[in-house]
Amino acid sequence: MEEIVEPMSRRDLIRNAGASGAVLLLGAQSPMRGAVSDPSMALQDWGAPWRPPCPKRLSDGTRALAHRALAGEHGRSMEPARAQLSEADRALPPDLRYARAVMLAAQTAPLRILAGERIVGSASLLEAARHTTPISGDPSTSHTTIGFARGLREGYAGLRRRIEKRLAADDLSEAETTFLRSMGLCLDAAGVWHQRYMEALQTLADGSTGWERAAYLRTRGALARVPEEPPRTFHEAVQALWCMFAFQRLMGNWSGIGRIDEMLGPYLKADLAAGRTTLDDAREDLAHFWIKGCEWIGVPGAGGGSGDAQFYQNIVLAGVDSSGVEVTNEVTYLVLDIVEELHISDFPVAVRLNRRSPVRLLQRVAEVQRHGGGIVALYNEEKVIAGLQTMGYSIAEARSFANDGCWEAIIPGKTAFSYVPFDILAHLETAIGLRPGSSAVDYATFDDLYRAFTVSLRGHLERHHEIADQWCTSGPPTPLLSLLVEDCIERASGYYERGPRYTVLAPHAGGMADVANSLLAIKDLVYDQRSISLRRLVDMLRGNWAGHEPLRSRIARSFEWFGNDNEAADGMMRRVFDDYTTIAAETRSRNGVLRPAGLSTFGRQIEYAPQRSATASGAHAGEYLANNCSPSPGTDLHGPTAVLRSYCKLDFTRTPNGATLEMKIHPGSVKGDKGIDAMTALMRTFVSLGGWYLHIDVMDSALLADAQAHPEKYPNLSVRIAGWSARFATLNKQWQDMIIERTQQMMA
Repeated sequence: MEEIVEPMSRRDLIRNAGASGAVLLLGAQSPMRGAVSDPSMALQDWGAPWRPPCPKRLSDGTRALAHRALAGEHGRSMEPARAQLSEADRALPPDLRYARAVMLAAQTAPLRILAGERIVGSASLLEAARHTTPISGDPSTSHTTIGFARGLREGYAGLRRRIEKRLAADDLSEAETTFLRSMGLCLDAAGVWHQRYMEALQTLADGSTGWERAAYLRTRGALARVPEEPPRTFHEAVQALWCMFAFQRLMGNWSGIGRIDEMLGPYLKADLAAGRTTLDDAREDLAHFWIKGCEWIGVPGAGGGSGDAQFYQNIVLAGVDSSGVEVTNEVTYLVLDIVEELHISDFPVAVRLNRRSPVRLLQRVAEVQRHGGGIVALYNEEKVIAGLQTMGYSIAEARSFANDGCWEAIIPGKTAFSYVPFDILAHLETAIGLRPGSSAVDYATFDDLYRAFTVSLRGHLERHHEIADQWCTSGPPTPLLSLLVEDCIERASGYYERGPRYTVLAPHAGGMADVANSLLAIKDLVYDQRSISLRRLVDMLRGNWAGHEPLRSRIARSFEWFGNDNEAADGMMRRVFDDYTTIAAETRSRNGVLRPAGLSTFGRQIEYAPQRSATASGAHAGEYLANNCSPSPGTDLHGPTAVLRSYCKLDFTRTPNGATLEMKIHPGSVKGDKGIDAMTALMRTFVSLGGWYLHIDVMDSALLADAQAHPEKYPNLSVRIAGWSARFATLNKQWQDMIIERTQQMMA
């Protein structure tokens, strides 16, 4: 077995990597020599004529590279892996079989290097973009953010030393020893992949002259030491971070990136102080990182109906560090510059705000948000941190939060995470007899009805906890991913085998506003006014309001529902919210698994709709209703401040895993300096009132309707979906309809 697993030393593996015969993909056109007819126009945002003017900070060459990536050139060229595991490979234990697949991918995956690129490394295998491990066929992992910060601090060499130290202990089982050796083999594979790029860059430099040769050698110089050793400069740090991220993606692991300004800011600060770089040059380096993140645009068969950018590569900016010191630095602002100019939505950005956030930060966020696309969202970190502390995290760890690739808060590099969504409206439908197998009941009082609803809800959460007890006790092999997750090396156990410091399975309720609105209507009509019996109302809902349109219309129009700063409606929402979170909090942790409550749909109202009946609040069966913790579409009628006030009446320390509000703002209402002032005021209100997470998408519903009818006119029009943004033209009609139907708000 030894000869099969390690047929040669690491040095020999790297030396022989060039004999693999892998295809080298090179950009045939230099972006500095006209990759598009007019590079300065390469990034015009097709179909968004209302976008305000954007300063041009990046070079024409960089903008042209972005144009190529955004046009899907690289994604369309991807092919499946050609290497295959041998019979001997397949007979290996799962972790070693996986490590062998990683090595084959490192040896044979196509390389892509474009003239003028400052950052190299490509996740070029088609299976990876389809969320499968190439060559081995194992399921891959997403909904996590692994420890890139530790990877930068220690380099692969530091991880190797950790593995060797752990292997030297005499307390390991055979399975634990195999897992650690598999991790080491994955690091060997990363070295092979790195060496192939080094050799390819040298070959390209040798065949070039002038600026092209200098560019290849500059890129090669930044790659030479990293990520094997910790970076010394900003350019090296950006390259190291991309290499670690891209190699995980090469094997199908979709990790978030996390707090990029906290990771990279110190390198830029040191370089600026020493005169090794300028802000303009650093912006170019970082922009090339952003462009590399577009390489899966246009991948055949990836994304499905929910768009082409749902790869969980989220970025978190600003906020305090583990010591409580504000992180915001020059990298924070460079990221916002790049997002504003390139309008790349493939890295959804979440900015952590608090009551002391710099004024400059708020203004820059508003300026970027005003361009549309919903690319930049907002955390109120004060509320997030407080909620995480209720789960038992230390203040230092809580302050270090990032997300799982959408917006659920986790401790990056330490957490195995997943969540279980459910439709909370189904439990009200069960209580009143609308779901199959349930029967209509004339409850004597509203409290009796409400109690039946909570009994059904409690039963669901009890089943959730039974599932959570067994969460992460077995799963697909993860030696590569586990390298950057504490304490997998120390415990000699993988991501799905309780190796990480924290294991989390969160319940997530969807449709809460729909429940609150329905309960409000039932309480008023059936129990307060006594204008109709519950049984009669249920019959009307079963019939989808057929023959009762005047009543349905009157109900829909006569109530002020959740989202209008109405105390009756918001009080009902608060009651449902508090009872759900109280029941969930009765079992915060058990059997080593944390269970923080969350509210979300992430667009699942589309899949919920066919099972939902008409609602007591006047909706027809099959309508797309409330998204995440937002009001039901079309019911929030008194402007964004009223929506925010309703939302913030909920105590979000009770939902440590998050509850998100979406707002679609008409672009005509945020023009000029007054528009920026209005948006920054909204952010401050969001923080001061105690919100949790806020999406603001500046978008015109009429424009979206035209984009739905004429997608060819709007190929790069991005919209916020939930935890991600996507190009509108890549959504199917159901998802497009859901976005269009969100209430169009006007800033005062």
